[in-house]
Amino acid sequence: MRSDVASLPGSPERPNEDWAAAALPASGRGGTVVLLDGVTPPAGDDGCVHTVPWFTARLGGALTELSASRPDMPLSEILSRAIRRTADAHRDTCDLSHARTPQATVVLVRWDTDVVEHLVLSDSALLLEAPDGSVRAVLDDRLDRVPDEVRRSLAATDRLRNREGGFFTAAADPAVAARAVTGSTPRTRVRSLAALTDGASRWVELFGAGDWTACLGVLREEGPSGLLRRVRALETGDAAAGGTHRWKTHDDATAVYAEPGDH
Repeated sequence: MRSDVASLPGSPERPNEDWAAAALPASGRGGTVVLLDGVTPPAGDDGCVHTVPWFTARLGGALTELSASRPDMPLSEILSRAIRRTADAHRDTCDLSHARTPQATVVLVRWDTDVVEHLVLSDSALLLEAPDGSVRAVLDDRLDRVPDEVRRSLAATDRLRNREGGFFTAAADPAVAARAVTGSTPRTRVRSLAALTDGASRWVELFGAGDWTACLGVLREEGPSGLLRRVRALETGDAAAGGTHRWKTHDDATAVYAEPGDH
């Protein structure tokens, strides 16, 4: 397995709330990729004494350990158990019923000699490249379906957070794991894969600098760090032009690129 990870904070004054890992099981057959994008709460308003990076590190660590050590367990069950384990670590000190309790988007990918399994929850992206070079984007678009006028209001958005008819993130309720977008692809049909937080997928989704196939090409040729450099250049140029494309100049941005290798 070949893998490469890069991450940049949105601001040097704030900790990076993204989290990513790529792991190779001790058997040497297969691998796993985990990507989380922590959800930034309004200042002082999440009912938790811990930071978002505290949450993403614990949830990400649990996902990595379980996905690498429990090949018998479906990815949705792995996410459910990881959410429960993380919630148990702070339910005695924090209000986990708060709408803004620490939470994150999730991309989880696991493969063995036969199949590549995937799980996507909320607005991070997974790209799967076939041997012929075609690229399929696996997306959970429920947040995109929320009207812009609703998304401009924190209170209105929170009323749809982890609710039927709204959108879902990994927070404190293990039941949201059943809401994730899941699937599998024969290993022979996956030459490479990539996971992107929305700060990295801006290259496609916000700035339209290329499609998903072109994005995968950048990741292969320039690595995740090359894609993030391109995103930052676009953001800086947009800010100089008056900021017509985004509501904040920079966001935490993380990209993982992996080639599962011979099957």
